[in-house]
Amino acid sequence: MTFDKITLAHGAGGSMSHELMDKIIDPVIGNPALEVFHDGARLSPGGDIAFTTDSYVVNPRFFPGGNIGKLSVCGTVNDLAMTGAEPIGLSLALIIEEGFPVAELQEILHTIKNAADEAGVSIVTGDTKVVGNGSADGLFINTAGVGRIIDGTDIAPSNIRPGMDIIISGTIGDHAATVMASRHGIDIPDSLKSDCAPLNGLASKMLKAVPEIACMRDPTRGGVAATLNELAQQSGVGMLLDEESLPVREETRGVSDILGFDVLELANEGKLLAFCPHERTEELLSVMHGHKYGREACVIGKTIDKAAGEVGLRTALGSIRVVGMPMGAIVPRIC
Repeated sequence: MTFDKITLAHGAGGSMSHELMDKIIDPVIGNPALEVFHDGARLSPGGDIAFTTDSYVVNPRFFPGGNIGKLSVCGTVNDLAMTGAEPIGLSLALIIEEGFPVAELQEILHTIKNAADEAGVSIVTGDTKVVGNGSADGLFINTAGVGRIIDGTDIAPSNIRPGMDIIISGTIGDHAATVMASRHGIDIPDSLKSDCAPLNGLASKMLKAVPEIACMRDPTRGGVAATLNELAQQSGVGMLLDEESLPVREETRGVSDILGFDVLELANEGKLLAFCPHERTEELLSVMHGHKYGREACVIGKTIDKAAGEVGLRTALGSIRVVGMPMGAIVPRIC
């Protein structure tokens, strides 16, 4: 262990987050279900139930395209969807700081209800705690979810093989760019908003049309870079991206350039990555393009049988640079 105190960087989704998990948390509570290190666990003897949980501490709580309440529903619904599950029910736990405005809480709760309605899932249980002034930065939310695995699917990092196409459902980095612009008072055009959205409808259509999909993951904290590095290491394959194929809005690129971030490391809250056998890619893209959250889906790279556990990027100049696991704090409190 190389640290004796927790820092914000340990919660940002990069290498220090992984060090916290690998060296502190997993050695104590690790078990076969947890050590799959997927977005959720498959439960029950038949493996047909998925379970996941997540906590939300985003700053600021409101941003173009969403707020902490919308994030809390979409994030957990999406984690279930990435395991190949359709959501059954969610829990909602609120940690509210003394003095928090009731009108703001009501607005967030209405957003939670609207997001749950869009995802087709109900809040079925929950908890509320109030803590002293200065103890919770206003409001923290935890949601957990239970879902039923879609028949015929087998979604896991271990299923990724060389020769698969890497597909993204749309533009990358929009959520982090929007939140960071709001946090730092950067003026952005109305066209740039958080991509926060429930992906269970899209994921369900994809899996029912192409059950051979090996793995799906939503690239949240640490962005595409962190997610692909995790999956490359877990699957033991190499991954090669094509820079010219990466879908990035000019507005997002502008914010990332101002703040000095790599768009591959910026969080997304309404996008998914899918690993598909090459011969099924066109069919899968056709299905994705027919859904409102997949209209901009495209292939951004492929898995390869060399450079096991590493991610590379073929640049516009034809050279290849290594895309490493993001270091340091990246963008803390983004979700």
